[in-house]
Amino acid sequence: MNTKAHHAPHEQPDSCKSTPQSTLIIGALGVVFGDIGTSPLYAFKQSIEAAGGISTETVLAILSLMIWSLLVVITFKYVLVIMQANNKGEGGTLALTALAVNCVESSGLRWLVLSVGLIGASLFYGDCVITPAISVLSAIEGIEIATPLLSPYVVPITVVLIAALFAIERHGTATIGLLFGPVMLIWFLVMAVLGLMALANNLSVLAAFDPRYGIRFLFDHGGLSMAILGAVVLTVTGGEALYADMGHFGAAPISRTWLFIVLPSLLLNYLGQGALLLNDSSAITHPFYRLAPEWALFPMVGLAALATIIASQAVISGAFSIANQAVQLGYIPRIRIHHTSSDEIGQIYVSQVNLFLFLAVVALVVSFKTSDSLASTYGIAVTGTMGTVTALACLVMIRRLHWKPWLALPLFGLFFAIDLLFFGSNLLKFAHGGWFPLTVAAFIFFVMMAWVHGRERLLKARWHEATPLDDLIKQLAAHTLPRVPGTAIFMVPNTKVVPLSLLHSINHYHVLHERVILMVVETSTTPYIKDQHRMQVISLENDIHIVRLHYGFFEEPRILRVLAQLRIKEFHFKLHDVSFFIGRERITSRATGLWRSMSDAIFIALHRNMLSATDYYAIPPAHVVELGGHIELPA
Repeated sequence: MNTKAHHAPHEQPDSCKSTPQSTLIIGALGVVFGDIGTSPLYAFKQSIEAAGGISTETVLAILSLMIWSLLVVITFKYVLVIMQANNKGEGGTLALTALAVNCVESSGLRWLVLSVGLIGASLFYGDCVITPAISVLSAIEGIEIATPLLSPYVVPITVVLIAALFAIERHGTATIGLLFGPVMLIWFLVMAVLGLMALANNLSVLAAFDPRYGIRFLFDHGGLSMAILGAVVLTVTGGEALYADMGHFGAAPISRTWLFIVLPSLLLNYLGQGALLLNDSSAITHPFYRLAPEWALFPMVGLAALATIIASQAVISGAFSIANQAVQLGYIPRIRIHHTSSDEIGQIYVSQVNLFLFLAVVALVVSFKTSDSLASTYGIAVTGTMGTVTALACLVMIRRLHWKPWLALPLFGLFFAIDLLFFGSNLLKFAHGGWFPLTVAAFIFFVMMAWVHGRERLLKARWHEATPLDDLIKQLAAHTLPRVPGTAIFMVPNTKVVPLSLLHSINHYHVLHERVILMVVETSTTPYIKDQHRMQVISLENDIHIVRLHYGFFEEPRILRVLAQLRIKEFHFKLHDVSFFIGRERITSRATGLWRSMSDAIFIALHRNMLSATDYYAIPPAHVVELGGHIELPA
């Protein structure tokens, strides 16, 4: 979902500039548009059923709502406006959150902006659970048309495919990923051709381009209109990927792919389904598959299964990427990130996320059994994420890109009103399954907030009990400690105080290494940091040095690479003479009250089980000394 190239705001990423546009367009088809590209499998059917009956008026109204949702929400909002609010070329909820947090000064507003961003990221995971379930299940249901005898095997076949999908994640998708784009290109072309063939038999559905059909239908049907909108929103699910993946392919290739391939294919297919339904109302059982001739049913089921697996894989990879960014930004504890490709840094695997998603997706398929039932769970998470992106983007546009408030506020107010309308319509599904993605999102948000709050209080506790670094330097000047050969590197969260591991070392051994380095890794709210700005060395008295390492939140610190640079530029030491001192605190809490007690318990459990600094920074274990301590979280 991301790359490691450096690029400037509002420009196409450098990695994309050196890649042919045709290659980027084919690649974007496989990664960016898989989710929204498989919506025709179920979106039109669900919308018609929500309207409560089949008539010319209903079909034209539903088509009108779907067409204008694609044009307004995706084309106008995301492609033309939101993609301008990028973080040095990168998009997505956390990239936008990092940018928005820097747009406000007061701590209260920063917490508010951060909370909105974390809500959006949490809702994204709610969507990640539903997309593989409903996409693969809706594809496999096509075999019911060709051979009704296979109906009892739809759920087992779906579970097997989903299990295979999650099983291959650990091996990476760099090789098979080369096939994703061409397969999706075939998928969109087939959808367009099938839709065009049906459209030729009833051109009257072209009247749906008149927005008055949809608007009039909503006003005439009162409370039912909310249920209809809750189904129509399935048309735009996956649209967030256009913004989230812009750093991988660049804004221009994504925009062109949408405008010239994806959007026309979707419109033709939806119009074709509408034309088919007007000619044969019995096609409502599976209008997408009924577009295909009988001899092509099994090939279409196979192609649809491939397309939905590709769409699901892209969503899962996005979940891995979001988790990686959250670690770098300090929103969740350190976890093990496996790189599945030596050439493509964006190819990563996170076992905890993979297992969590797999169990949740299988639970959904087994519990709901049909795509019709699963449709009731879809939409809440998607529209909630869209709403958070709209709010954050408005702030960035005004405060960072200097849009005039008189222009930005009405425009984003319109976007937010549409988001709220879609979100409110999907709340009607809460009791019928909509609670599931919200429960997933609430759990993830609670965990992230517990970690962020707990980490802040832990840092305050360290600061409160720590000795200022200036005091230690003065003490060393007045009372000389014996120095032993070698270089001691202390990994610290800040450099103004003495790390507890250094104090413990002095108190227990009563000696100091001949060279002491306090090393702090700082993560920027920008995606990448140029190599010339990566490292800053400050030398103090008594051969004590501060080394500040700067990384973007799309990058991963590698300490051995830093040591090589230090040996060349600053110090002439040998690796076998270097020792890393890392603190391992035992954290306790005396919190009272249900919220604080639960929050502290979660934070302490996460801190105890998080990946060690030794493993996270890939420090050779033979050079690591871990020193324990005890810290009580402040009330």
